[in-house]
Amino acid sequence: MVRVNIDVSDKTGVIKPMHSVNNGPIGGKSSNVEAYRAAGIPYARTHDSSFNAGYGGEHTIDVHLIFPNFDADAYDEKSYDFTVTDNYIKEIMSVGTKVFYRLGSKIEHGIKKYGTLVPKDYHKWAVICEHIIRHYNYGWADGFRYNIEYFEIWNEADLGAGNVKNPCWQGTEEQFFEFFDVAANHLKSCFPELKIGGPALAFWKHIDWVNGFFNRLTAPIDFFSWHMYSDDPSKVASRIREIRAYLDAHGLEKAESILNEWNYVKAWTGANWHYSLETEKNLKGSAYISSVMLESQNAPLDHLMFYDARPCAMNSMFNTDMPCKKLKGYYPFLMFNSLYCLKNAVSATSDDADVRVAAADSENCSAIMLSHFNDDESTAEKEVSVHVRGDHAGTKKASVYMLDDVNNCTLTKEEVFTSDEYTIVLNMPLYSTCLIKIECE
Repeated sequence: MVRVNIDVSDKTGVIKPMHSVNNGPIGGKSSNVEAYRAAGIPYARTHDSSFNAGYGGEHTIDVHLIFPNFDADAYDEKSYDFTVTDNYIKEIMSVGTKVFYRLGSKIEHGIKKYGTLVPKDYHKWAVICEHIIRHYNYGWADGFRYNIEYFEIWNEADLGAGNVKNPCWQGTEEQFFEFFDVAANHLKSCFPELKIGGPALAFWKHIDWVNGFFNRLTAPIDFFSWHMYSDDPSKVASRIREIRAYLDAHGLEKAESILNEWNYVKAWTGANWHYSLETEKNLKGSAYISSVMLESQNAPLDHLMFYDARPCAMNSMFNTDMPCKKLKGYYPFLMFNSLYCLKNAVSATSDDADVRVAAADSENCSAIMLSHFNDDESTAEKEVSVHVRGDHAGTKKASVYMLDDVNNCTLTKEEVFTSDEYTIVLNMPLYSTCLIKIECE
């Protein structure tokens, strides 16, 4: 039997935003707006938004789409086309989700590049971004006061590791390092109160690129953003610790570490790529989501953003053709939000590497989230004994919600306890996720 220990009296910090995503809700006849709102998504990163017609397509978010003529006057509001992006940002904000604004372009796999070209003038590009920020945060050009906190410069410039055919950056490494530094210095000088960072690193294995990036950097950065696709949540946790150690060793102890693209991927080509896409949309994929969230909560990561909530092949949350239809991968976001709303993380440990756990507490209630994941599909069901101690005085009702083959965060069991120390026994099939809500009278 797996033993899980929860000590409600042992506060360990805060529940972090581990259920943020890339991109916002979809409106229209098959809207997922209410489901998106119910999941309490903390932040939506606006990357690859312009792929989707529902968000506004080729008029949305990307710098070259908002400022279509680079030779125009960057200080003249008539040079900017904010209309469609205004609507998209408004839709995100309307469901209570904050915007994590990616400055740059979507990935470009086509034979001709538009937004990933090296800007002709780095400083002018930064001035354009300055005015985009002024529009959304400071009312410039009939704009808004949204108080968007995070602005990320570019995306995956290391993807080709110096190859000019890189679908995210058409220049050299040295050009990118200079470009980023110019942009970050300018934006931070304009907006010291905001969080400016990047570079949305594609692969940590490009360590020479990373070293070059930081060796060239003179600008202060508030966060280091990076990506990781894997089939092993434990490897994600190890990478989180490795990157945190690297940042600390390079004098960036105050810089946030943000993993803002991740999903289940066994390989990017061939049969394993097809298997990955299938897995992302099924129960196994949902357990991977739960497990990465829980591992990340317990590791030195500041923010986690899933890829992707946009209707696409890698959307594990909603049916691509009918966004109103929730997939298994939606429910881990809903379940983790129960912890996030309680704010206070408490001690939670498991003696089995396949069973991951995190727990939270507030004045009169607690919540525990568990997942059972191993990439080996022959792994047996686990019996899990959840020992809770240090809970609030009085009668407590524990409600167990399961996500498995037949349940979608469904209430499956209720128990009442009067002691401040008690045990809840669960059967957890492989790829199941469990949420226990404890209310104290």
